[in-house]
Amino acid sequence: MKSLNSLQPLGLLVLRLVLGLIFFSHGYPKLTHSGAEMQGFFVQHGLPGYFVYISGVLEVFGALLLVLGLFTRAAALLLAIEMGVAIWKVHSTGSYLAVHNYEFPLAMLAGSFALATVGAGRLSLDHPLFEGGGSRPQKYSKFAK
Repeated sequence: MKSLNSLQPLGLLVLRLVLGLIFFSHGYPKLTHSGAEMQGFFVQHGLPGYFVYISGVLEVFGALLLVLGLFTRAAALLLAIEMGVAIWKVHSTGSYLAVHNYEFPLAMLAGSFALATVGAGRLSLDHPLFEGGGSRPQKYSKFAK
């Protein structure tokens, strides 16, 4: 299984691209078609109507940052928090055992949280800008010299 370690940068890239695509496809309509009906949906679930714009901006621009791998940890953390609010306010109408009601936003929360904790990986803009990619070899063990 150690041979799969070499694929970690690719795995993080795939995760970022897929989450970015999904968040973008859910956020873009909130910005372009956010009429009274969409705002009413937010109000119906106990959120202010203008949250549709906050959600749309967060999802569209967060998705773009994930795809680029730029400010990934911050963007992913904000998206994970948004998914937590979505689960709490919209999708958890049943008990916590009714996972079928919130499995999609839960998967999005988990993927976003994973990126927030692990980072974007080597195949990102974060790596050369913030993680010293290219300036020195990265140590993977406290025993490495």
